[in-house]
Formats: sequence, C-alpha cells, structure tokens
Amino acid sequence: MSSLFVRTLREDPADAEVPSHKLLVRAGYIRRAAPGIYTWLPLGLRVLRRIEDIIREEMDDMGAQELIFPALLPKEPYEATGRWTDYGDGIFRLKDRKGVDYLLGPTHEEMFTLVVKDLYSSYKDLPLSIYQIQTKYRDEQRPRAGVLRGREFVMKDSYSFDIDDAGLEVSYQAHRDAYVRIFDRLGFEYVIVKAMSGAMGGSKSEEFLATAEVGEDTYVRCTTCDYAANVEAVESVVPAAVDYSDMAPAHAEQTPNTPTIDSLVALLDEQFPRADRPWSAADTLKNIVFKLRYPDGTVDALAIGLPGDREVDVKRLEASLGEGVDFEPFSEEDFVARPTLAKGYIGPGSLGADKPAQIRYLLDPRVVSGSAWVTGADVSGSHVLDLVAGRDFVGDGFIEVAEVRDGDTCPSCRNGVLRSARGIEMGHIFQLGRKYADALGLQVLDENGKLVTVTMGSYGIGPSRAVAAIAENTHDDMGLCWPRNVAPADVHIVATGKEAEVFEAAEALSSALVARGVEVIYDDRPKVSPGVKFKDAELLGLPTIVTVGRGLAQGVVEVRDRRSGERIEVEVAQAADHLTALVQGA
Repeated sequence: MSSLFVRTLREDPADAEVPSHKLLVRAGYIRRAAPGIYTWLPLGLRVLRRIEDIIREEMDDMGAQELIFPALLPKEPYEATGRWTDYGDGIFRLKDRKGVDYLLGPTHEEMFTLVVKDLYSSYKDLPLSIYQIQTKYRDEQRPRAGVLRGREFVMKDSYSFDIDDAGLEVSYQAHRDAYVRIFDRLGFEYVIVKAMSGAMGGSKSEEFLATAEVGEDTYVRCTTCDYAANVEAVESVVPAAVDYSDMAPAHAEQTPNTPTIDSLVALLDEQFPRADRPWSAADTLKNIVFKLRYPDGTVDALAIGLPGDREVDVKRLEASLGEGVDFEPFSEEDFVARPTLAKGYIGPGSLGADKPAQIRYLLDPRVVSGSAWVTGADVSGSHVLDLVAGRDFVGDGFIEVAEVRDGDTCPSCRNGVLRSARGIEMGHIFQLGRKYADALGLQVLDENGKLVTVTMGSYGIGPSRAVAAIAENTHDDMGLCWPRNVAPADVHIVATGKEAEVFEAAEALSSALVARGVEVIYDDRPKVSPGVKFKDAELLGLPTIVTVGRGLAQGVVEVRDRRSGERIEVEVAQAADHLTALVQGA
C-alpha cells in the first residue's frame, strides 16, 4: 500500500449518483477524465482484466476465436447498412487530413461481416464464431452512473456465421450456454429476459440483466410461470374482438372543461351515468401526438391511441421507433401549425395517414374491433361516446408502447400476473439473421454450388459495465465487496501497531502467500493509524482481510471474510496454509 498507485477518498464525488460510481471512485479504482470517460487505475484495471479473462476462457471453450478490429473505422460499410445516418448524433464522426469521413466504432457488425466475406466463400468454412474484446465509443447524450453508461466502454462482441437458420439456432444456444457460465462465474445475481432486437434487427433476442435497484432497465416476471421479459418486449394480453352489430351508434356530447382524463371521468359519472358500474379511465381512449426527428433531419408526427388509464412508456416508444429517432410531445406551436387538432379533445376523426392532419395513427393492441370508447370529438369541449373500433374508426396499425404495470396478466401462461423489478443490462444476444449479410453481400457456395446468404447471430457483453454491476450488486455500507473470481487480489493483509515484529510477521506472511501464487495487497504503511487502514481495507473490498497485530503475542492472526464478516483466529505458523487453501478452494 505504501507504493500502490491509489488514493482513497472519504467523501463521495460530487457527480456520483449511484453506489458503484461513488465507491469505485472513492476506493481508487477509476478516475473521471471527462463526462462519461474514465481512467482505469491499477486496482480497477485488475478487476476489468479478470472479468475479461473469464469471458475469454468461456468463449474459447465454446470454440469461438478471438480477433480485434480497429476502433477507427471507415464510413463506407456503415453507409451501406444505413447506420451512418441512423446513428444520428449517437456516434463520434471525424475527418482525416484529406477530408475523408471516419467514425469511432460504436459496434462492429459491419466489420465482422466484411472480414468473413473477404476470407470465406464455401459452406465448408462454416459454422464460424469469432469475437473481440475492445473499446467502443458512443456519444451518449446523458452519460451517467460512472462506467455504467459512458461514452467510452469495453465490450466483448461476438458473431456467429451459419449456412442456414438451423445452424443459427445451434450457434445461438451455444453462446447462450456460454453466457450462463460466464455470469455464474462473475458472482452476482442476474436474470435472463426476453428482449427487443431494436436497431440491431433480427428475430429472437434475450438480455442478461444484473438485478439492481439503480438499473435503467425494467423487467417483469410472472408469478406463476417462468416468463420474464424486458418491459420493452412485453406483449399485451389482447381481449377478443366483439360483435358490434347491435351496439348503440356513436354520439357527440358537450363535455366542457374536461381536458384531462380525470375531469372527463368525473363529468361522465355526473351527466352520463352507466347502469352497470361507474365510468373509469380505462373506458376512455386518449390520443397523444408526438413530433419525431429522424437522423437524416426529417421531421414527422405520430399519434398514439391508448386506453386512458395507461401512459406511454418512453423507453418502449424509444425501442419501437429505433436508433437515433428523437421524439417529444406536441408543443403549443405544433398545435397552432395543425389547426385540425383540438388540444385536449383529439379524437380518431382527425388522425390517420389519410385524414386532413395527415398524422400516422397507431393504436394500442387492446383497442380491438368492437371495443367501445369515449374519446375526443375533435372540437374543444366535446367528446364522442360509444365510438366503436372497427366500425367508427381504425388506425394505421398497432404499437406496443403503453406502460406495463404490476398485476398485468402474463402474456405467456395467462394465469399469473406480472411483477416488475430493475436491472442493469450486462449481456444481449440476438439472432440477426441476414440483415447485415444482405446489405454487404456476404454469400457462400452451398453443397450444390449455389450462392446462399449467410445467416448471423450477435452476442455482446460489457466487461467495463460488469465492474460497476458487480460492485452495485455486492457492496455494503462500508465499501466494495468483490467476489473472489474478480477481486483485484485475493488477500488484504493489514499490519497494525508500531512494533517491528508486527511488520516483520506481516511481511513474511505476504511473501509466503505470493510464493504460493496468492495475490496480496499488504498495508505496510508505518505511520497510518489502524482505524484508517481498516477503513481502507473495507472500502477496497478484497474477499479476505488478515489482521496482523495484537494477536501476534499469542501467536495468532485474525482472518475475516469481507462479505459475511465472519472472523477466526489462525496460528501464525498455519496462516499461509490456511489462506492458500481458502483461496484455492473458492
């Protein structure tokens, strides 16, 4: 510790929002260089490298081969797939001295596809799985939470290449199994959930989420079956269509001063009471209009119709619209520019690609044919009652963006209900299919000599994010608390007191452990109080803390488990054997 390049802090950094960020900075694992950009100090780098080693071992064991691409990439491959435009402001673009466009790699699908196209031409070369562990760059609008969401981060990305969809299924399962082994070894609680493919494209997609209250992702689990999904991928339980042949006709009514759902429901109960039950927000259809800005600069509008008791989930909408599309609710200026829209009283009569306002109108899937609604009449102070979907209005399609709530029916078993929790995305696996192979012309000759397009899978893990996720999942009130598999060292030896015998004994124990392959941090600082040393040991979070001090007079040292707090005394003569067995048996 007297020569280790580390400086522990007693106060939390001012910009830190979550425990992992606070503790990694305070314990001297990382240091902020710029917003969303961090320096990995020696202790942090050791943790990061251990995580990378675990990933590398499991990827190699499943038969994948490692390579590494440049971080500085040419524009042309990303232009061919459309992502040069689709990424919008989300990537770092630059020009060389000749004015040629480049980007700092946000992800490498194009490069993987092209290198296989360059080198392989026959079905005999497949299947193939290749991977890299490399730094990526994305111009996050709001970098936060330290290395959990930064502009520069380390990612392991691997890709499988197969001759057909059956081969892709095998490769996907092999990667999935490897991921389970990786996350089991990393030592934190995680859940595998159904996910959306988003901008990556493809079909089947799953996320590996570390459970954490500070996680940006919300997922749900069924209380009855094994269904689990990111809320972005949850499908609504859609009621059956209703025969509307004998339903009452729609009728417009005066509903002054009811621009909100609550005010509308109150008026309905007062002036148009139902015979069967009171009105509720779920009986109303609210229509929300968004302004969309696409990466190419195009501006458009989108209206979404959903039951009045639900809100639009911003993350679900973001996932549905795709990479690089910015959106915001219509402003006063936007309504002025569209006079056919009556703010607070918008109804289906003004919405749709073929209607005067020419606004695409997408409906929540629960708005089924034959369902009756109360909704805006497109005139200020007026609503329409008994407006029936399929008879009186239709949308231009459907969209799953309504909030998912605890207690919603499970879309898988239809018996249980959903319960939500928070998580940190640690891994994401996709069946990409032929999206990138088609765009970049990756074909091989099949066994009949016919050219076929290769089908691909994509599999990512964030090692740098894993450092924070593990810290988030395992810390306590005193500091970090690393699982042994990823800790920067195995044993933290603390020499307390001023007597030379204490330091000599601690030095001897440290040397004996190092000789046996045990990695040690030895706090040899002579003029630092025991209290400070103990606080630093707790903060750094190594799995085993050994105190050499008062007990030396009785021929013992104290061995403490950092996570459980369990303490035992071990004879000095047996300490090296005991600690070596402890580390090797982990």
